[in-house]
Amino acid sequence: MTGSREWKPMMPLQHKVAIVTGGAVRLGRAIVDRLVQRGFRVLLHFDHSETQAEQAVQDHGEAVCAVQANFCEPLQAANRLFDRAREEFGAVDVLINNAAIFEDQPLDGVDESAWDRHFSINLKAPFFLSQAFSRQHVAGHVAQIVNIADWRGTKPGTDHLVYTLTKSALITMTQNLAQVLAPEIRVNAIAPGAILPPPGVDQRAFQQQAATDLLQAPGSPEDVLQALDFLLQSHYITGDTLYVAGGHQL
Repeated sequence: MTGSREWKPMMPLQHKVAIVTGGAVRLGRAIVDRLVQRGFRVLLHFDHSETQAEQAVQDHGEAVCAVQANFCEPLQAANRLFDRAREEFGAVDVLINNAAIFEDQPLDGVDESAWDRHFSINLKAPFFLSQAFSRQHVAGHVAQIVNIADWRGTKPGTDHLVYTLTKSALITMTQNLAQVLAPEIRVNAIAPGAILPPPGVDQRAFQQQAATDLLQAPGSPEDVLQALDFLLQSHYITGDTLYVAGGHQL
């Protein structure tokens, strides 16, 4: 058909290399498991979750390499992760910026330490990791960055003030980088909602909170994994944020 776009196959996922930050626990671990199932070799970043990181390596063998890095020193950590990935697997095809902290302080309770900690881990680290990712990118190869954001990033409220600022900035950064790194590197974000109970919140309270969503129920890590599968295999999406939040963002 005249003027139609040439059809392109979905991105082949086998034999690809990924970095997953915060990959030892919770949603990060689910992402690591899914990528290995898809044929990836994964460099799993962790900070304090050494036992869980070792378990992931034990579960997946040579497909996973675990590396500790403190994102309060984001530039040093980014260089450490990419140096190790290059040694173990070669060039990285996919970067999943998942690691984050989620603290809730009222306005008069936010001090400079809390501010710096959130911005270093939730925003500066993804930025410098993306910078390192683009520098090691092999020209002519398709590559992707997926940032794990939050529905709060575009609908801020009165809670988790500093955290929300970092996720709003992460969504903006996703749009910035999509423009800077096109066409070979696609950059998108996933904005989850009620997927897992936050630390310290019991399942019953979590269920009650999720009942306020349009779909009146919590999601699961599988919902986020399906969104990730979709983005990894789509060749014509960049600069977008995919909500997996049961409509709570509305």
